[in-house]
Amino acid sequence: MQTAGKVVLITGGGSGIGMETARLFIQKGNQVIITGRSKEKLEKAAAQIGAAGYFSCDVTSEQEVQALVQYITEQYGKLDFLMNNAGLSYLHQLHDDTETFLNASREMTTNYLAAVNITAKFLPLLKEQPEAAIINMSSITGFVPAFTLPTYSASKAALHSYSQSLRHSLSQATNIKVFEVMPSLVDTEFTRDIPTKEKITPEEVATATLDGIEKDLYEIHVGTTGALHQHFFSQAEQAFKTLNRIS
Repeated sequence: MQTAGKVVLITGGGSGIGMETARLFIQKGNQVIITGRSKEKLEKAAAQIGAAGYFSCDVTSEQEVQALVQYITEQYGKLDFLMNNAGLSYLHQLHDDTETFLNASREMTTNYLAAVNITAKFLPLLKEQPEAAIINMSSITGFVPAFTLPTYSASKAALHSYSQSLRHSLSQATNIKVFEVMPSLVDTEFTRDIPTKEKITPEEVATATLDGIEKDLYEIHVGTTGALHQHFFSQAEQAFKTLNRIS
């Protein structure tokens, strides 16, 4: 699939994976719009990477999502790529956490339900293009849960299931392709509280994402997730122990 000459919208584009992916798309000659909750962060990121535009939007707010759709429609008149990258996670363990339900509610709303909503809202624009794509930033924890990120893992499992159904459904009647990116642990603000040095860079994820899209790899594994994904299907229990470093 071509990754040049497109109008690209990236949620959570003010930092980390979103920002680096936006940077690569811009370098390939695309018009890129980044969104996020912080207008100040977006302004700084857009100036740094040369984004075509930015729009402050809380993806969990119906009113703000509607405003985003109106902005893209009026300012650009089209959309070729939608990247659902906005995410949220809470590091906790189920046996001693008193806010599990609150954590799960916030993660499921941001990581899964918001992606479903934004995708549905932008489908009419995407359908108008001869070639379009939806890129969902997922996680290997959707297959192999991290026990210190239990409800986050569950939200990514939901996103994976939805991505599979969406891919099949859209392939029946549209030219929209659905990609799912599953990186190893990435060194961003998102993971700063996770105590490990085994983190890959946002640049690695961005490069692998565009490469996977160009090769029509619908499930894009970055870092060690490819091997862990295969391990899951052959030995699910051992894959869980490997991810969580359980002997």
